[in-house]
Amino acid sequence: MQKFYTSESVSEGHPDKLADFISDSILDEFLRQEPTSRVAVETLLTTGMAVVAGEVRAKTAHVDIQRTVREAVKTVGYTRADYGFDAEYSAVLVAIHEQSPEIATGVDTSEEWREMTPQEQADPANAHSRIGAGDQGLMFGYATDETPELMPLPISLAHALTRRIAELRKDGTLTYLRPDAKAQVTVVRDGEPHEGGAVAVDTVVISTQHDEDATQETIKADMLRHVIQAVIPAELLNENTKYIINPSGRFVIGGPHGDTGLTGRKIIVDTYGGAVPHGGGAFSGKDPTKVDRSAAYYARYIAKNLVAAGLARRALVEIAYAIGRANPVSLRVDTYGTGTLSDEHLASLIDAHFDARPQSIIAQLGLQRPIYAQTAAYGHFGRPEFPWEETDRAEGLRLAADNGEMAEV
Repeated sequence: MQKFYTSESVSEGHPDKLADFISDSILDEFLRQEPTSRVAVETLLTTGMAVVAGEVRAKTAHVDIQRTVREAVKTVGYTRADYGFDAEYSAVLVAIHEQSPEIATGVDTSEEWREMTPQEQADPANAHSRIGAGDQGLMFGYATDETPELMPLPISLAHALTRRIAELRKDGTLTYLRPDAKAQVTVVRDGEPHEGGAVAVDTVVISTQHDEDATQETIKADMLRHVIQAVIPAELLNENTKYIINPSGRFVIGGPHGDTGLTGRKIIVDTYGGAVPHGGGAFSGKDPTKVDRSAAYYARYIAKNLVAAGLARRALVEIAYAIGRANPVSLRVDTYGTGTLSDEHLASLIDAHFDARPQSIIAQLGLQRPIYAQTAAYGHFGRPEFPWEETDRAEGLRLAADNGEMAEV
């Protein structure tokens, strides 16, 4: 029985993604100056205006917010006044205040740490229990063997399309393109992802912003030739594939001029394209003590290493936290029946080989670095430049499973 799976992606010039990029650019600048900065910054964009608000705690960092915002906007490509939003002339309003002292206290010294004796605190084994989670919540990580990067095929294709559109705009191949763009891909499979490969791409949707004088005929021909056929494998396209390009007819007004942008509004684009659940927490603008971000990265790291180890063809990892506590309150694994061991045994194996306390996650993945602006567009997962995409634990997991090294369940 054929099943249809759809995912979307948006370009770096989409107003929500531009907001994400600005927020993460500000975060990076704080971390560049002071790696232990605490940052939670949101950006709101509309015609001719950017509003940056949030909470920051930093002892030595002094970030020029307005300059950082304008540089980010310039990098994405909003450099002309006729776009209705541009790097030089748009207003930038800043409303940033100190992080709540109550939140700061819970993060600085976890509940577990406060309950330890001085001797226990001096034990190196307890060092990573010092800081607590920056919030409560549940985070999901996922991996599947249907693509080389262990990501769902629909979201991988959708990101490849929007990235290609941006490349054609930036290198001057298609001079009429403007920064805003969206893509959507519907893949047909025989059964579940682990039961059979993709049969075909059923539908491709592209909406790309353009100059006034660009014709729809030219745009459609260029999107088909230079984008769709250049990105999607030929064996997945056939006479029944449907191409829907700029279905509104015109897309001249775009970006923040066409639609308000807001940090954190593209959480499914950022993750797995709707293939699995999402805990609801956005990533951008948040330093790694916020488990919305760091634990979601770590859950992906765990899931990817499980699949890379050959212990499952698909793996979903869920981790939940309470604010101010170092240890997760729960960990769950679902391999959709593809695991070589039971999900309970795999969860026990994970518990033995991965430390999901926030301070440990930060140390393992090196998250107190200015690496976040590059995550803001084209997905946070499936890209080899990020440390949570490493499969350096796969061999150890495989050997441990082979040797029966896990707790009893």
